[in-house]
Amino acid sequence: MSSRTYLLLFLFGLIATSAISYFEPIPGYLDSDYYYAGGIQLATGKGFTEPYLWNFLDNTTALPHPSHSYWMPLASIISALGMWLTGQTTYASARLFFILIAAFIPPLTAALAYTFSQRRDFAIASGVLAIFSVYHAPFVGVTDNFSLFMLFGGLYFLFATQLIQDPARTRNWFFLGILAGLMTLSRSDGLLWLGITFLFALRPTPQATRNLQLVTRNSFLSLLGFLLIMSPWYARNINVYGSIMAPGGSRALWLANYDQTFIYPPTALNMQSFLALGWDHIIKDRLWAMNMNLQSGFAAHGGIILFPFIVAGIIYYWKDERVKLVSLAWLILFFVMTFLFPFAGARGAFFHAGAALQPMWWSLAPLGLESILASLQKRGIGHEGNRFVFRSILIMVTMILTVFVVYLRLFTLGWGEGEDAAYPVIDQFLVQNGIQDTDIVIVRNAPGYYLETGRSAISIPYGGEQAILDASAQFNADYLVLEPAAVLDPIKDLFRNPENRDKFIYLGELDGAHIYKIELQ
Repeated sequence: MSSRTYLLLFLFGLIATSAISYFEPIPGYLDSDYYYAGGIQLATGKGFTEPYLWNFLDNTTALPHPSHSYWMPLASIISALGMWLTGQTTYASARLFFILIAAFIPPLTAALAYTFSQRRDFAIASGVLAIFSVYHAPFVGVTDNFSLFMLFGGLYFLFATQLIQDPARTRNWFFLGILAGLMTLSRSDGLLWLGITFLFALRPTPQATRNLQLVTRNSFLSLLGFLLIMSPWYARNINVYGSIMAPGGSRALWLANYDQTFIYPPTALNMQSFLALGWDHIIKDRLWAMNMNLQSGFAAHGGIILFPFIVAGIIYYWKDERVKLVSLAWLILFFVMTFLFPFAGARGAFFHAGAALQPMWWSLAPLGLESILASLQKRGIGHEGNRFVFRSILIMVTMILTVFVVYLRLFTLGWGEGEDAAYPVIDQFLVQNGIQDTDIVIVRNAPGYYLETGRSAISIPYGGEQAILDASAQFNADYLVLEPAAVLDPIKDLFRNPENRDKFIYLGELDGAHIYKIELQ
């Protein structure tokens, strides 16, 4: 394909992402808030520290504390790069590189698709599907990991393609390791890609069937590339926590429900508490997660209308090693996000992690449609003219679905509404009621509160009123903002009956949130 075609796909991708981003003036949800806030810390010279705390799993006892003990730092680093470049800490600066990265996804997808068919029209179709990405469209330009994972995943399969075509390109194993490292620096589940790379190295090749020397060499090169990226972060973790891995993520293995992500104290979350649930409960949770993740696989990864054609592409191109590799990667992600981390997986982690596979799915969908039509040619349906019409219809329906999803997410539901829109007003109310500049607030979205007000905050701990009081004493947080969305069963009575409490002094209601001063004495 010509460079002009790739340039046009880049420009159309840039226009589409920029247009959507225009209607997203704030991060809009906790993940994006967190990465943006982390970028501000880096851009202003405060390093990997946080004056806010969104969960307690790393056993932090005071603010500020070391950052990224649960989520990984690359999205914050990319945010900081935009702010360093512009000299501003605005959200527009933070998402600058995310928008540019998102614009690279369509030409990258087209390049990957072209390696399958050597046909320009199929490659362009795949590139257009990457622009109109249905459920991903509202998120690729925000300060999150979607566009990063799509970029790294697309590059991963391009390098894998070169390895399959020319096994002598041994340096590509090093590049695959680098990409696995970048994915791990983006998200904890990126570590799975190092394992996927090792499995890829084990595949039989025409030159040698799992030759031990070749497998060892290729795996070592991949590990070397991975460590080149991850060693500085692991060294930081050893310095801060005394271990390679930060302590926050591992406790998520023992969750009994998603809300326990915010449990306090975090030591209450362990293998014993998990096993005490009973196997009936444990299995039921995983069956629920399986159902949710299958729906995500159909709607989010498969783009609804594209799903049957992706499946057809997998079937018709099953002998292609890349198709086997992407299918294996999806199954591994599905297993981990269903059986090991069911609550995180079902609440969005599987959707996030699967973004790395999207360039392959967009590449396979037009091929799957073409294969189906080719098989119907004898019935007079699949001749060349009809194939073009059906391909155009598929793209048009995908475009309509994308517009609908974007409109629903941005305008019907409202981008960021219900998240942190009232925080500046709430903080002004607290100032009127005597809060000091250094006082800490307990609130549902701690990074969002910090972004909107500049005030240190911690998340509302899970565990009832006593957990809130214990966290208040530990972090010297004397004010509680209890929003309706944060009212879980253990604290419903506090919300419904705010008056005449012993230690929660009710200050009033603002935009549906009940505001309290905590008095422990």
